[in-house]
Amino acid sequence: MHNAVHLLADAPAQLLPARELMAFTLASHIILVPMGVALPLITLIMHYRGLRTHDPVALLLARRWSAVMAIQFAVGVVTGTVLSFEFGLLWPGLMGRWGDVFGIGFGIEAWAFFLEAVLIAIYLYGWRRLKPRTHFLLGLPLPAAALLGAFGILAANSWMNTPQGFTLDSDGNPVDVDIWKAIFTPMFGPQYWHFVVAMLVTAGYVVAGVYAVGWLRGRRDHYHRLGFTVPFTLAAVFTPVQFVLGDSIARSVFHKQPVKFAAMEIVWETDTHVPEYIFGRLHPDGTVSGGIKIPQLDSILAGFRPDTKVTGLTTVPASDRPTATQATIVHWAFDIMVVIGSLLLLLALWYGWYRLRGHRMPGSRWFYRGAACAGVASVVAVECGWIATEVGRQPWIVYQNMRVAEAVTATRSSTLWIMFGLVIVVYVLLFGSFLAVLMKMRTRWRLADAERAKGHPVESVPETDTPYGPRSRPPDGGALAAGGSGSAPGEDGRS
Repeated sequence: MHNAVHLLADAPAQLLPARELMAFTLASHIILVPMGVALPLITLIMHYRGLRTHDPVALLLARRWSAVMAIQFAVGVVTGTVLSFEFGLLWPGLMGRWGDVFGIGFGIEAWAFFLEAVLIAIYLYGWRRLKPRTHFLLGLPLPAAALLGAFGILAANSWMNTPQGFTLDSDGNPVDVDIWKAIFTPMFGPQYWHFVVAMLVTAGYVVAGVYAVGWLRGRRDHYHRLGFTVPFTLAAVFTPVQFVLGDSIARSVFHKQPVKFAAMEIVWETDTHVPEYIFGRLHPDGTVSGGIKIPQLDSILAGFRPDTKVTGLTTVPASDRPTATQATIVHWAFDIMVVIGSLLLLLALWYGWYRLRGHRMPGSRWFYRGAACAGVASVVAVECGWIATEVGRQPWIVYQNMRVAEAVTATRSSTLWIMFGLVIVVYVLLFGSFLAVLMKMRTRWRLADAERAKGHPVESVPETDTPYGPRSRPPDGGALAAGGSGSAPGEDGRS
């Protein structure tokens, strides 16, 4: 306990506001990331289905999702840019010393960001203006651009967890940088694939959850069935894959970052036959209170044998490991992520069991209640995953090479707290505007659907045109009728 208090007393005053500001902006940005990475793929799958089956409803959904994709990308540009500036403003020690080593990841992400912006603009512009096949083919690079952006960010983050690709000179500065080794670090593969599949699962459940709510409210037409089935099927297929990848990355942490693994599992002393605690709280003296204790399970999960030796937190000095409070935060984040993943796996198996038996959709309202909650639960799991990754590395910003306190800015703490307050206000306005735009679009789309359901499109209502045909004109020959972000791919009354 004395060591922990001593460490906190030695920390610079600006460390806390800098960390809180970075945590807030990262947690806010990551809400948008699943849709940015995976929504292009989901949209193109629906687009392909519409072209292959000549289904106007599928094309309607694809077009509407592309509008959401563009708005989400615009908001992501703002939050992502803030994060980029924060790396330089809040952590000049990190960027000044190590930027030449791992900065290539941010460079890749920036190029991918610009490429994705161009591709989204082309894809949106292509509705009504390009031939169907040409338009679809021009959209195909979108998922690859999104994955390239994730590649850059995960390359940088995995390097911070397992740094390599450099040597240190007599002053402790990195020289002789090997870019390939700096990118493809020991944790890159496990982190990248775990992250990408998490994005696919999360985006699939988020999109499907919107239509699950519609189903619960009695909207059981082809539009809602299709809007639910395509993204939910994608998420359900990848959920068991993610479960396997999650187990794999935990084992990689066990071998490559043993102190972080000890924090994740609140293991105090190195030992064999280590029990598994489901939740629980670690105290500074090494005792654990609360939670559910399962004898020997942690050793079995780590090495498939009860006599597997698990490294404890006390194997390194107190200054080189997470505090008891930080370890408890990491442990809870990890356990919440595992619990949510397990529940999603059960939901996916429920869905798969029905589909394999030849049923089109489960009929239970409880299934759709679970599906409606799955999107929010997936976002929570993603947040918990990043908490486990970042807090578990403490006190290091570059594992075993630079502490967070060494990298922080010299800016006065009062200035950082003011900046933090301003960022909160801006982000509340930003996300509030984002939600307001989405709700406005939803209202317009429902109005258009209601008019089409009556069998007569109304020119004053947006989205009454086909995506690959001429726009409708009002009866008096006035201006083009269709407006807004989406367009109904047919005027046959289908919805």
